[in-house]
Order: sequence, then structure tokens, then C-alpha cells
Amino acid sequence: MIEELIIRALCDTIPDEPVDALFLFGQTEDNQQAAFETARTFLQSGRADKVMCLGTSAMSGYPGFEVWQKEMKKLGIAAGQLIPVPPVPADTDLLHTLIEATSAVRYAKERGYKRLAVTAAPFQQPRAFMTAITAALRDYPALYLYSLPSKTMSWQEEVTHSQGKLEDTRAGLIAGEMERIRCYHEQNDLISVHEALGYLNRRDRGSLEV
Repeated sequence: MIEELIIRALCDTIPDEPVDALFLFGQTEDNQQAAFETARTFLQSGRADKVMCLGTSAMSGYPGFEVWQKEMKKLGIAAGQLIPVPPVPADTDLLHTLIEATSAVRYAKERGYKRLAVTAAPFQQPRAFMTAITAALRDYPALYLYSLPSKTMSWQEEVTHSQGKLEDTRAGLIAGEMERIRCYHEQNDLISVHEALGYLNRRDRGSLEV
């Protein structure tokens, strides 16, 4: 079943109609440029008019909102198109995927968003997407989430990942991501693969809980 979820996360069917926003999971400096370019392309396609990311300072390997705003401006993404999302909890001194997903989902709920696309590096995308679904099922089960992996970068390049602590090639990081899916599910921080696929099937039928 994990194989089906991975393929659907990496090759999702995003509607032609615009979503309310694109949420970028935090990336280290090594992986951020691909996310920025994906955001630019998605905005230019007219399938969203704003990009969301955590509105914090540099933390846990994430360079911080102000740095990302400056970098995305270089690509032509206007300041008004980039939305800082308050972290949940507000006083957090670290970031991880569940904090980011929960923050994005609650922000979307507060503003009445109906559809949200989420982006992470391809090697992280299946787990990040599962985490977004986890947060939605807990806080906002009517939210339609779609998976948009960032642009693929060299798989053999040595990079820093996982809160700025883990170093490996991008290809080498894949196994760790699969292990985190298992481990975080056991810790009740992540829904099961079966539950994630159930959500996707209901989403595709247009029958999420209202």
C-alpha cells in the first residue's frame, strides 16, 4: 500500500481550477531553490494566487520567512503573494513537519480555504503530504489537499536535511523518510497509509466531510 501512496503523492491529480493557496514546507538552503521555482511556475499557471510558508525566523534548518521572501522576490514572486503562516504553537522554538502542517491547516481553516496544494522536496513529499492529511483529518477534514512535489534536483548531490542535522545524498535520504513514516505512525504523529489512501479516495470522489 505504501507504494500506491508514494506514487499518488508524487503524481497527484491537481484540479485545473485554482486552489486557495500553495503551502511550502520548510527546506534547508540546499533544497529551497527547487521549491521556489515550483511556486513560481504554479503561480504563473494561474492555479493559485498566493504562496504560504511559516512566518518564523531561521529555525531548525529553515532559513526563515524574511530570507525566503527575498529569495522568491528574485524570481518575480511579489511580496503580496507570499503569506507568512503563524506557527502552532506560537512560542515554538523548533520546527518539524507536523508543526508546519498543523499551522497551515489551521490557517486555512481560519480563513475558510477549501483547497490547498502542498510542496516539499520530492524525497520528502510522501511523508509531508501524509502529515498534511493527518493535520487536516484532525482539525479540518473538509479541506481538499493536493500534492505538488518541488522540482527534482540532482539525486547524488550531498545535502543537509531534517532540521539541518542530517547530511546525505538526496537519494540516500529516501530510506530515512520511509522509516520516519513507520516510526511517526507508531508514535501517533502520523495516520496510517490506509487512512491516507482513504482520504485521497474520498477527495477524488468529492466526498470529504463537511
